Amino acid sequence: MIYSSFFFSESSILSSSCHLLRKFYLNGLHKPGDVILGGLFEVHYSSVFPEQTFTSAPHQTSCQGFDTLGFRHAMTMAFAVDEINKNPNLLPNVTLGYSLYDNCATLGIGFSAALSMASGQEEQFLLQENCSGTPPVVGIVGDPFSTFSIAASDVLGLYKLPMVSYFATCSCLSDRRRFPSFFRTIPSDTFQVRAMIQILKHFGWTWAGLLVSDDDYGLHVSRFFQTDLTQSGGGCLAYTEILPWGNNPNEYQRIVNVMRKSKARVVIVFAHQMHMIQLMEQVVKQNLTGLQWIASEAWTLVDGLQTSTFMPFLRGTLGIAVRRGEMPGLKDFLLKIHPEQQNNNIDENSMVKLFWEHTFNCKFSPPPAGWVEAGGAQCTGREDLQNVMTDLLDVSELRPEYNIYKAVYALAHALNDMLRCSPGRGPFSGKSCANLQTLDLWQLMYYLQKVNFTTSFGDQVSFDENGDALPIYDVMNWLWLPEGRIKVQSVGEVKRSASNGEELTLDESKIFWNFESKQSPRSVCSESCSPGTHVVRRKGEPLCCFYCVPCSEGKFSNETDSLECISCPEDFWSSTQRDHCFPKKTEYLSYYEPLGICLTMASLLGSFICAVVLGIFIHHHSTPMVRANNSELSFLILVSLKLCFLCSLLFIGRPRPWTCQLRHAAFGISFVLCVSCILVKTMVVLAVFKASKPGGGAHLKWFGAVQQRGTVFVLTCVQAAICSAWIVTASPVPYKNTQYHNDIIVYECLVGSIIGFSALLGYIGILAIFSFMLAFLARNLPDNFNEAKFITFSMLIFCAVWIAFIPAYINSPGKYADAVEVFAILASSFGLLIALFGPKCYIILLRPERNTKKAIMVRESKKS
Repeated sequence: MIYSSFFFSESSILSSSCHLLRKFYLNGLHKPGDVILGGLFEVHYSSVFPEQTFTSAPHQTSCQGFDTLGFRHAMTMAFAVDEINKNPNLLPNVTLGYSLYDNCATLGIGFSAALSMASGQEEQFLLQENCSGTPPVVGIVGDPFSTFSIAASDVLGLYKLPMVSYFATCSCLSDRRRFPSFFRTIPSDTFQVRAMIQILKHFGWTWAGLLVSDDDYGLHVSRFFQTDLTQSGGGCLAYTEILPWGNNPNEYQRIVNVMRKSKARVVIVFAHQMHMIQLMEQVVKQNLTGLQWIASEAWTLVDGLQTSTFMPFLRGTLGIAVRRGEMPGLKDFLLKIHPEQQNNNIDENSMVKLFWEHTFNCKFSPPPAGWVEAGGAQCTGREDLQNVMTDLLDVSELRPEYNIYKAVYALAHALNDMLRCSPGRGPFSGKSCANLQTLDLWQLMYYLQKVNFTTSFGDQVSFDENGDALPIYDVMNWLWLPEGRIKVQSVGEVKRSASNGEELTLDESKIFWNFESKQSPRSVCSESCSPGTHVVRRKGEPLCCFYCVPCSEGKFSNETDSLECISCPEDFWSSTQRDHCFPKKTEYLSYYEPLGICLTMASLLGSFICAVVLGIFIHHHSTPMVRANNSELSFLILVSLKLCFLCSLLFIGRPRPWTCQLRHAAFGISFVLCVSCILVKTMVVLAVFKASKPGGGAHLKWFGAVQQRGTVFVLTCVQAAICSAWIVTASPVPYKNTQYHNDIIVYECLVGSIIGFSALLGYIGILAIFSFMLAFLARNLPDNFNEAKFITFSMLIFCAVWIAFIPAYINSPGKYADAVEVFAILASSFGLLIALFGPKCYIILLRPERNTKKAIMVRESKKS
């Protein structure tokens, strides 16, 4: 129980009896019960502060301007309590009562009413030693105003008295440290902003203007909106303007000019009815059309803006509204409102009395003549009675009322859960439970924080760690009906679920768009960057203003408004549109392309000719022509040439590790075998010539069959050693080369070691040059030794081909380098084959008469 300065001790602080020093005279409505709930409502919308003389006690502030809707809010709480008392499953054996007060839209009155409910209105009471007992009220439904709720919660929070507001939206009230006992069933302004951002994102409106009122409501939104809009990626604000209070047409005219010059087609307004009326007067005056208005909860359902003057501009407006609910039986309850039905003591039900005075023009004091008696009062009725009753009894759009209904039920469910606690299984120290006789309000707060129930309308009610209920808003649309009437209809909802965050659901088929196209407008600073381009910010401008720059080669973007382009994977390349990557074309000397086919056919042809020549030589091995030309070395040369032709096939086809390693080794060893045989053959020719001279027989002992084979073997083993060292130390490997073309992968074999490759070619070159020099020296020997001429010619072709190969190989890219090397192998092999064996085959096959010992001897004698 809260003891404030409104109580004064009669004797001393230690006295056991206290009484009220003065009493607030508040418009109220009361109902007794085992447990009392408090309520704060705006039953009057203004008040008059009497002049204070400071020579007497302050006069009471008087309330003016009866608010029928505010009175309906209070009656909604009374209805909810009455419904709960009739429910056998909720708070059985406990009767709820209420104390409802009018705050008169005045902070002082609302604050006084809150303290009065917390401290009680009994004239006198006895203090207990431990200050325990049932509080006057266990919870308060209200206040509807954020400022009033802040003031009351600052005090009531010290004593953990739960306060559940149905209309206070300020985000600051979510501060649990400052307001530990504040709860609410209406979403905060923070969620309202996020709900609007969801709408902007849904329609792709990234460029919007923001108008806010010059008060805490608007200024807080302006600070929060830009930050949250940017962080969520929903867009940017083209401008933010503050709508001033009072009659200020020049300032409103300036704001409309800003709106006209902006490219933003969407205008978001967080303001009150007065601001909107002044703004729309200037909009109409300047005939500013083509705008999509987004209304905050403050003016979405305001009838004063739905006039024939404003509607050509405002129709199609999308707005956020408090969740609508249904409460069956409320209308019947309102129809039964009568002072005598509430309480025989009219003073205790001054709120109902004021309603009768306002609605039916009744007087509860001695009436003048001519009044009609009605239930203890004299009433004359009023001319606009039908309009007043329509406002009161229209239960088709119960929005604040629905939040009041949920607030009352939240407190009731908390009490119900508390009273169902089993002794020894409670949540408090020693597993104890709370009870109504010794209730501490913080115990009720424990249960209120854990409330979780579903209304008869199907909405879940629970509170998060900040005391905010799961937020939900209806999305409203101002529909222009054919007969000229305006209908504000629900087209969707925005809500936050515990798992998925904010969720927007819209029925776009029901939305009325105030544009010729009857479609959603386009409102962007810069058109979206299509896939294949990326965003480049404009210097000094908001994030939503940018250029669209195409992605560079090798990069792509497959989303709209990509901030940067993504590099394609290693083996992929970007398309012409730069919106996707495709596998790079692969290039190598293939068996299936014309060049590869030609080289393959040439290689196989050379190999076939070698086989044919070898067969001819084997078949005619006993003939003088074969025997006179060192048949063993000739056979070995033919075998090595066949290997040279076949090794060229290793350079064709997709490079693989084994082909890269084998191609150069096979090529090098095969050619060394061939050239070493030719070298030995040349040396034998010279030795035979010298042996034919007097005293030259000693030379032949160095060139016998064993020496010839041994020389060839040793020379070949040197090349094999070079190849082995090369493969072991720096083996050739396949390589995907993209240096020639960005969009083409050239498969080639890296030589691994330039030194190894150079040593291989250099060794072949040394043997070839040495063979050529010896053959050149023996070119003028007698005819029986004329094979030296053919060797000279063959080595000349061989050296010429490989000298030309080096620059051609270096300057040939990709597969053409392999083609050049294959061509050099084939050309040199064909040169050796034709030069060495062509004349012999000609004589063996076409001039057999010259393939005799006699013919050879005759030629020798003629030469002699």
